[in-house]
Amino acid sequence: MAPMFALSRAAWRHRGRAWQWRCAGAVALVLVLIAPLPTPFVLGAPVPVTTVNPKIGVHTRLTDEVEPRKILQTLRLVHDMGAPWIVEFFPWPYYEPVKGQFDWAGADFIVDAARAEGLEVVARLGAVPDWARPKPEELETNWNYLAEEHFPDYADFVGAFVTHFKGRVHYVILWNEPNLTREWGFRPVDPEGYVHLLSLAYPRAKAADPEVQVLAGALAPTLEPEGSQWGLNDLLFLERLYAAGFADYYDILAVHSYGLALPADDPPAPERINYRRAELARESMVRHGESDKPIMITETGWNDQPRWIHGVRPAQRVAYTLAAYRMAQEQWPWCRMTAMWAFKYPAPFHNYMDNYAFVSADLVPRVIYEEVRDYSQGIAR
Repeated sequence: MAPMFALSRAAWRHRGRAWQWRCAGAVALVLVLIAPLPTPFVLGAPVPVTTVNPKIGVHTRLTDEVEPRKILQTLRLVHDMGAPWIVEFFPWPYYEPVKGQFDWAGADFIVDAARAEGLEVVARLGAVPDWARPKPEELETNWNYLAEEHFPDYADFVGAFVTHFKGRVHYVILWNEPNLTREWGFRPVDPEGYVHLLSLAYPRAKAADPEVQVLAGALAPTLEPEGSQWGLNDLLFLERLYAAGFADYYDILAVHSYGLALPADDPPAPERINYRRAELARESMVRHGESDKPIMITETGWNDQPRWIHGVRPAQRVAYTLAAYRMAQEQWPWCRMTAMWAFKYPAPFHNYMDNYAFVSADLVPRVIYEEVRDYSQGIAR
């Protein structure tokens, strides 16, 4: 009897499990049938940004954010902070992975979501797709390597981007920090080569949309001398740009002016890197008869990482950031916008870079966010 009893119990367990699986399957089917189908995000009409300072901007870095929800929440946070401007990177390889075949879906979502929040997008156009770079077995390069033979391909991309976003994106930056070796594909920096690139891309942008404003330069603040393996002093680079005919190929000069450990009002000097270094770039523009063109500071900011040599204390960061925004608004009529690096990253770096962010990767505002929001709303502390 013992074996028969054992078989009977085994059979009973089998029947019980089968019944449980049938019930689970039936429940799952019901849930599938009654669950609503996924719906696309619906963006509303633009909502103007309320701010006491219309020159407040931030660099958002949304390109690598994979969750649409986080893109929308990020842009809502920017809106609520009182920043009317965002600078966003649109890498060429993402949108033309195959020569002549464009996929704008990701860029469309970011641009349309930003516009729904009342934000003006400054689109940074750079990087190079694999098809426009040497094969790895021929030459090891990074994604900023653009050989002169492919300059026309970049110009084609710029023309296609401006055409697609006509009426939605009014500002484009052509390349980023060309005075740094790593941003020029680990080749020796080449001001004259950069002007050549602009001479092809600028007319394409204007032909696609005569109203688009082309930013050029986007110069990194550095004191590197001629012949350095790392780059070239931004002020020297700018002088060589003008000597090569730069004035014909831009509408707005883009500069980067990080404060490092110095306050926003630290006086400008050629041998110093600080926020007011932008004034020296302005002086160069005036000397070359370009005083009618504005400047946009497309990267700047302070970092409150306590272990970084160029870091400041959190309270200093707040004070310097607010002072920088005020200076652009109250003292620099030639400065159209100041964008702090960086509002949020898609994921933490787990190093000092995280301490540039206004909002954590999981969308938790930091003190700097709250202080800028209060300033933009006229709330005194």
